[in-house]
Amino acid sequence: MLDILLDAVIDVLKLIPFLFLSFIIMELIEHKLTSKKKLTKLNKFGPLAGSVLGIIPQCGFGALASNLYAAKVISLGTLISIYLSTSDEMIPIMLSEHAEVSKIIIILLYKFLLGLFFGIIIDIVYHKKINNEIHYLCEEEHCHCEHDGILKSSTIHTIKIAFFIFIVNLILNSIVDTKLITSFVSNNKILSPIIMSIIGLIPNCAASVIITELYLDNIITFGSVIAGLLSSSGVGLLILFKQNKNLKENIIVLFLLIVISSICGIIFNLV
Repeated sequence: MLDILLDAVIDVLKLIPFLFLSFIIMELIEHKLTSKKKLTKLNKFGPLAGSVLGIIPQCGFGALASNLYAAKVISLGTLISIYLSTSDEMIPIMLSEHAEVSKIIIILLYKFLLGLFFGIIIDIVYHKKINNEIHYLCEEEHCHCEHDGILKSSTIHTIKIAFFIFIVNLILNSIVDTKLITSFVSNNKILSPIIMSIIGLIPNCAASVIITELYLDNIITFGSVIAGLLSSSGVGLLILFKQNKNLKENIIVLFLLIVISSICGIIFNLV
């Protein structure tokens, strides 16, 4: 129980800087920026920036992206590009297991390219106006940002979300069973990527750890590890469902992650 509690605390502590940064950005956009139309222009390069940020070995960028998307600061394509390219705990695990550097680079390269490709495609197909107002945030959290100031209000929002993540992580760390997951995984070139893409959706850093270790132990194929790591966005999905009140959009994001990850994994296995 002590280990489970410690893991939950560590997971949350790693996310706090990214949560705080995302709220600072939203507060600045709402209260300080005079030309918010520039955000729409910047989003044209969103998928590229998202894919670059995603490959940095930190699960926090998924959390940051979820908050910014919930506030409609970034596009759906940018959000998906970050989710797909996020490497989470993959790099530290592979380095600790003395995996070949070339193997790490190949996986990161594929995740970057796929994140960029699908991010651009989704932004072309799915057009949605970028929000210029973020009043909903203050209304939902019942805070007084205009009086509290940017730093204080951002801190309050961060603490509330961090506590929520801590509770969920505590529950997940208690019920996630690596041996049980292993028993459902096979080297089936079609079924395995689908299973791994679903496992990757677990809103916890443990998902990428399990997927990476299964690959290093030769239990799953290259296509399966790609599928699992593409859908593994850490707590990004958890924050998305907590912050974004449009349930239909959240389900679309979930569906896109499963479909894109599964199809890519299957293609890699067959090719």
